[in-house]
Amino acid sequence: MKMSNSTPQKPNGSKSPLPKYNRGPFTWLLIGLVIVTLLWTLTHTQRVETLQFWQFQDAVVKGHIKTAVFDDSNREIKGQFSEKGIREREKGKLEQYLVNYNPELLGENYASKLEQQGVQIDFTRGSQWVQLVVSLLPMILLVGLIYFFFLRNLKAGGGMLMNFGRSKHRVQGKGTRITFDNVAGIEEAKDEVAEIIEFLKNPKKFKKIGGRIPRGVLLVGPPGCGKTLLAKAIAGEADVPFFSIAGSDFVEMFVGVGASRVRDLFKQAKENSPCIIFLDEIDAIGRKRGPGFVSGGHDEREQTLNAILVEMDGFDTDDQVIVIAATNRADILDHALTRPGRFDRQVVVPLPDIKGRMKILQIHARKIKYAPTVDFERLARITPMFSGAELEALINEAAISASMQDKDFVEMADLEEARDKVRWGRAKRSRVIDDNDKRLTAYHEAGHALVQSLIPDADPLHKVSIIPRGPMGGATFALPEKDRLFYSRKYCRAQLQVCFGGRIAEEMFFNDITSGASSDIKQATMIAREMVMEWGMGKELGPINYAPDMTQEAYFGMSGPDYSQRTAEVIDTEIKRLIDEAYTKVTDLIEANRDKLENLAQALLKYETLDAEDVKMILDGEVLDKPTVTDLLKLEQQKKPYNPTDKTDKKEKKDDYDIYAGSEDWDKAEEQEKQRRRNSDETFEDDEDKRR
Repeated sequence: MKMSNSTPQKPNGSKSPLPKYNRGPFTWLLIGLVIVTLLWTLTHTQRVETLQFWQFQDAVVKGHIKTAVFDDSNREIKGQFSEKGIREREKGKLEQYLVNYNPELLGENYASKLEQQGVQIDFTRGSQWVQLVVSLLPMILLVGLIYFFFLRNLKAGGGMLMNFGRSKHRVQGKGTRITFDNVAGIEEAKDEVAEIIEFLKNPKKFKKIGGRIPRGVLLVGPPGCGKTLLAKAIAGEADVPFFSIAGSDFVEMFVGVGASRVRDLFKQAKENSPCIIFLDEIDAIGRKRGPGFVSGGHDEREQTLNAILVEMDGFDTDDQVIVIAATNRADILDHALTRPGRFDRQVVVPLPDIKGRMKILQIHARKIKYAPTVDFERLARITPMFSGAELEALINEAAISASMQDKDFVEMADLEEARDKVRWGRAKRSRVIDDNDKRLTAYHEAGHALVQSLIPDADPLHKVSIIPRGPMGGATFALPEKDRLFYSRKYCRAQLQVCFGGRIAEEMFFNDITSGASSDIKQATMIAREMVMEWGMGKELGPINYAPDMTQEAYFGMSGPDYSQRTAEVIDTEIKRLIDEAYTKVTDLIEANRDKLENLAQALLKYETLDAEDVKMILDGEVLDKPTVTDLLKLEQQKKPYNPTDKTDKKEKKDDYDIYAGSEDWDKAEEQEKQRRRNSDETFEDDEDKRR
């Protein structure tokens, strides 16, 4: 639960009701001053005509003046024009006038002379106190505003000025619902932080022997792998408060604010120990200090980093405060931050393997309704290199897609489509494509699919499609048999050949080449360059790493390669040799299977998407007979809306989607799903309105 630092909170973690503020005398005085200022402004902004004294005398002679009020204190004459003056004067229709005069110019009995001209005379004397108050009113109002918005809050100790140095952390109290049951795919990381949980629960167990628990734990891993979730689960398992703040929240526009917030955060954490401090994206303030950033003077980020280092050194053995930080750029962190005594333990949170992906999918699938035939193991196999965040997005996108199609549950087809959408973008079925471009795309993707299917060292083919998706006009998807931790030379060469299958198919069947293979060429070049420069797979160069050190280039201003010009020429030669070998082999392979590629391309033009079984049938010479996209659309339009209470509709749903293959009827399949969820400790809603 998120909570701002200035809001009081009850011990159970719930927010207290907002305090009621009573208006004091100063508030009423301030409101009165504002009203008086507005009235004074309105009365003094009426439209009046300012006259010179000689103009005033001339107007009196002509009979244009009706009244005249003498103000001796301000030496002003105010009054109204007569109807004749309003009608005959050239300057608009103003009714009032104002004259500034010198008493010495009036002479004796000046008022009597005006009365003889038909002017109504009156006298007024303004109060000096009123004039003083009116003149000082703007300054009084300014001082009142400063007091109301700044000084009063400063006196209270939690105001705007003081909050600049207060920490902006969010507190998640005890009893958090996130535990290790919500975390999957990172079992080794969970085991490594188990001792931290034990320390927070039972610190005497460690003090008895004399061991010291690590003061800081650094979670390192790619984005979306569950670093923040793991930190929350640690707090949930230990049942301690959880102080979380991002690295960017420390640095503000004012110098010294970051260090002040660090001190305030650690002070509050010590007062609430045992607890956990979580610093997310610590690389925002923990970058290496060096000439690449600071050439002298003051750096706010460096001051904040120094404050963190000092506070972590100030922990006593009795302080039950564990600092957990997360980053995906551990290589750029300052060494003083990762030395023993600070973040002296690094826990790697990697991308989940196939077993971990299956568990993550099952955890997120608890929130949705899905068909019993959904195969999470297959879904885990077709999502290699997916992070936990991407898998959660996959489940959510599948649920949204099924809802938009008025389905009652998520099917395997929805999950596979969501996989493609998360990784490559939404399918653009409504895009109007020229027939020639469509044929070109079909032959291009058929070339990829043919090479992917015939080369034994490449990943097995999953499906091929000419439906535009994201920036791609078509795509060929592989289905890895396992998660690859290492890349063999045979596998890399096979990938190079798959990359050039589309370009060679274009050249062979259209006698021309296009820019559609630009991404394939880029991928092939990257693979060949890594083979030669990083993985030591070049014949002439041998096992030597020639890849540049990006960390040194970025932080120490180093530029240029660490090898000679002669070596650079050899690197270019090795890369081109690998590319040429792959290009030649694929050309011979496609030339020998030209008729098969022709059949694949024609099938893609007809069906738009082919799976691995369809491609295998075509390569074996069999005739593919299945409904086209147009046929499926017509069939979908003819279907009546599905009614879950109608037994006939249940039977039709079973026949249409074949989702209960191997089950005798709907009820049996539903009972099997109930039992499966009980065995896997998943929840199942027995409410009739929420049944599948």
